[in-house]
Amino acid sequence: MDGRLQLFSGNAHPALAESLSRELELPLGRAIVGQFKNGETRIKLDENVRGSDVFILQPTCHPVNHHIMELLLVIDALRRASASRITAVIPYYGYAKQEKKTSGREPISAKLVANLLTTAGASRILAVDLHAPAIEGFFDIPVDHLRATPLLASAFRSRVPDDDVVVVSPDAGGVARAEDFRRRVGGSLAIISKQHPGPDATETLEMVGDVDGRTAVIVDDMISTGGTLIEAALMLKERGASSIHVAATHGIFAGDAVDRIVESEIEQMFVTDTLPIPASATGKVHVVSVAPLLAEAITRTHKGLSISALFT
Repeated sequence: MDGRLQLFSGNAHPALAESLSRELELPLGRAIVGQFKNGETRIKLDENVRGSDVFILQPTCHPVNHHIMELLLVIDALRRASASRITAVIPYYGYAKQEKKTSGREPISAKLVANLLTTAGASRILAVDLHAPAIEGFFDIPVDHLRATPLLASAFRSRVPDDDVVVVSPDAGGVARAEDFRRRVGGSLAIISKQHPGPDATETLEMVGDVDGRTAVIVDDMISTGGTLIEAALMLKERGASSIHVAATHGIFAGDAVDRIVESEIEQMFVTDTLPIPASATGKVHVVSVAPLLAEAITRTHKGLSISALFT
């Protein structure tokens, strides 16, 4: 890209925006991102972006719809201000669990959000650990899908040096993620089979693998209500695991999830800051920043270098 690199942010995650700005040694672009008195979102850029290579950071976390609208309007403003390229940096992609129809007469919400982002004027997407890899195919623009597994594995190893580790996938769909984690920390692999009888409800079925007397680490992409992890931890304890840990990318912590996890068999938890972590998530929760990863990906994108080389 010939244009200069510029970084903007919505209101979803100011702390991550500041961390990313420091990593890039680049000031955040000046813009008004607020609301009119009637509740409508107000956007006004206070920077010249003509011909620039612009990155806009905005995880679409709670309140999801409001933050999606902020992102769409900032993208539209950048496009109308003649930015050369607009990359939406979405560490946490909202509606990702609605990537398919589970019954009749349902929307495919993740696809609709992809359409909205493209129509608004995004040139490319930068995301971290999409819940379903198929979401990449919902876009007709390039998608760089970053993985937080190396960061989480490194953090886990720094605090849990035990060599007798078993990495646990809480469902069959997460086996590839758990295997990547296992390859980085060593040990063996176990898989828990589960089913979802309803939205945000999980029924654990069975487990394959030996955890007796070993350090278990459950690897998942997101923690929402915590129900899956708590049930998995109970099963691991019953099977004789000596200690139980969790490594997950997105710490949503919906409802009373933090309190439930604190009272559970889980000894400690490693999550990234792809979305704001509740202030109550202390003690057991160790936060790993994705700012260095995002900064490196943004720099490589701007310079036209390989992103996949980050994960070899």
